[in-house]
Amino acid sequence: MLKNSSLLLCAAAVAPLLAGGWPAAARSAAVLPTLRYTLAMPAPQTHYFEVRMDLGGFPADYTDVKMPVWAPGSYLVREFAKNVEGFQARTAGGQALAVEKISKNTWRVRHAKQANFQVSYKVYAFELSVRTSFLDADHGYLNGSSIFMYPAENKALGSTVAVQPAAGWAQVSTALRPAAGGAKFTYRAASYDELADSPMEIGNHKVLEFTANGTPHQVAMYGPYTADEPKLLADLKKVCEEAHRVVAQNPLDRPYVFIVHNLERGGGGLEHLYSTTLEVGRTAYGTEAGYKSFMGLAAHEYFHLWNVKRIRPVALGPFNYDQENYTNMLWVSEGMTEYYSKLINERNGITSREEYLGKLGNAITEVENTPGNRVQSAAMASYDAWIRFYRPNENSSNSQISYYSKGDLIGTLLDLNIAEATKGEKNLDDVFRLLYATYYQKAKRGFTDQEFQNAVAQVAGRRYDDFFKNSVYGTKTLDYATALGYAGLALSSAPLSAAGTLGATFSNRTGKLLVTGVVREGAAWTAGLNVNDEVLQINGAAPGEETVKSLLGGPVGTPVRLQVRRDGLNRDVNLTMVPSLDLKYQVLPVASPTAQQQKVLAKWLGPAR
Repeated sequence: MLKNSSLLLCAAAVAPLLAGGWPAAARSAAVLPTLRYTLAMPAPQTHYFEVRMDLGGFPADYTDVKMPVWAPGSYLVREFAKNVEGFQARTAGGQALAVEKISKNTWRVRHAKQANFQVSYKVYAFELSVRTSFLDADHGYLNGSSIFMYPAENKALGSTVAVQPAAGWAQVSTALRPAAGGAKFTYRAASYDELADSPMEIGNHKVLEFTANGTPHQVAMYGPYTADEPKLLADLKKVCEEAHRVVAQNPLDRPYVFIVHNLERGGGGLEHLYSTTLEVGRTAYGTEAGYKSFMGLAAHEYFHLWNVKRIRPVALGPFNYDQENYTNMLWVSEGMTEYYSKLINERNGITSREEYLGKLGNAITEVENTPGNRVQSAAMASYDAWIRFYRPNENSSNSQISYYSKGDLIGTLLDLNIAEATKGEKNLDDVFRLLYATYYQKAKRGFTDQEFQNAVAQVAGRRYDDFFKNSVYGTKTLDYATALGYAGLALSSAPLSAAGTLGATFSNRTGKLLVTGVVREGAAWTAGLNVNDEVLQINGAAPGEETVKSLLGGPVGTPVRLQVRRDGLNRDVNLTMVPSLDLKYQVLPVASPTAQQQKVLAKWLGPAR
């Protein structure tokens, strides 16, 4: 049908009509909509991308053109329209068209009787992160949702993208397919969703290649780096092939692209439909810890090829680019991806079993020593990601928990429980295989919260409703010891520190000793010490190296007198060192595991090496 703002008929619907379903006169008048983008960067040192959209077959009086407010995979409204300048529209013949901005991210182009018209605008791009776009004299990087607009009622419309690299640049890396005709640096996207989810690296970067699971993989390396390339590629191949074994389905119909930014400091990664972007400290490859951290990041983002890009909560696609897309399930989409990133590298031998169990103990330590773990559930942490996770403040650790960290541990317990319930025959891999087949391949949609729980029950042969109610949608402490016991492992704990604590953190900033954190229910919390208080005196003496040490720990029961300045006024705060409640957890094998425990362990972590 037609709507005033644009043509809604898609190619699939119109084609049969063109073949004979309409009268000849109507067939001759019907024109399929087309969309072509041209991306230029004639002066990269100014940080501006220039975008032109050529729209054809839009017979309505006006068309609304939108810029997304967020980037898929990064759950924060980033208001990309704030970087747009010089929006204008013209007829195919060059005549200016009337343009009206009707919302923060929507422009209305009036083009009565002009079915073909052109939109152009510039985008300022000077934020180098995996979630945004960047352009300077050295290279360009873009996330589609922060650069390319789309006709509001034609998000499913395919498009062509012609990239014009800056002078002297000879390389474009993207997972978009080349457009028909073979024009250099010209690509096609089946829909706006694909275009938005296909980042580009543009410049003179080096491209490495390997094959995994029968599919070519490219590694676009921007910036200097110290990696041993043959080892890097061999280990990335191990990561990709082990990740594939989890679901045992290869969704790739084109080369997969790793875009790697080798920078002074790393900054994480972001998954995409057929690619990922990783930010890595350029010297990280030179240390064992740094190299394994990179492999963990690569495993995390690559596993997203299945988990979240295809096996996804129903709220995460098709996307609404105008607002938040809320879900309770990021503890699955991100937390379980983090779980599998560690599991993949244990199974493929990049990390040892001892290292894996050590990391598991550290993960339990982190979560259980976070006060917010007893306040916010994993489900609520997921739902509130849009307003809390990316906007932390001084009280965040007291009031919230990371859905990455908590989901990692929930994944661990579910995996062990499934292996125990099936006597070592099945595990969490089977849940993901079921979800892939049921919802991605057959239903072609995401799953609901309840459908995820049903899938776990179907694989395990028993339900875990109380577990989900109490420990996923509630804050009941996870029963680590029982689950680990199924695999012949024991959980031990000991005080993290024998010293007393004030339950506060301090930092020297511009010559002032400031309170930077106060722990829920700690001595400082109870006494009324505030974040941003400036410490003037400690037990009557000015802050110095020795007196500051007394704030960091001492014998339980030690009194501490502080004079602080708050809002320009001095006040006294009296505190007492109290025992630290934080514990250090360790996961260790039992001395003599049973045959059943050994079978569960092997199903979970793979055969011993």
